[in-house]
Amino acid sequence: MKQVNSNNIIQMWPLVSKVLSVPHTQKEYAKLVSLMDNLVDTVGNNERHPLASLMETVGILIEKYEVEHHPMVKTTGIEALKLLMKEHGLKQTDLGDIGSQGVISEILHGKRALNVRQIKILAEKFSVSPEVFI
Repeated sequence: MKQVNSNNIIQMWPLVSKVLSVPHTQKEYAKLVSLMDNLVDTVGNNERHPLASLMETVGILIEKYEVEHHPMVKTTGIEALKLLMKEHGLKQTDLGDIGSQGVISEILHGKRALNVRQIKILAEKFSVSPEVFI
């Protein structure tokens, strides 16, 4: 690999920094998201693409902004289950694979905790991490 001259980086930085810097405003964040959209279209899943490392770097910068400005609200496993059921248009009767209607009702009303088997089934059913229900 060719040695990179730090003087070249210093000379190029004013131009590059307009696109590739830690975002501090919504406008800067939106610019990075737009760049990421273009990179995803160009790079796709090709980890060997010459722009793959740029896509990774932009992703880290976007994530940093989101963590600082849009923190995730911690929910309980039951709240997550209710939200996923609503998003997927499911009713209690659609969850028969985790237990009887009585058991499901107790879980949804907070009278019973989800067990490991039920968490595994729900994680697979909704294609989410089991941590969502813990």
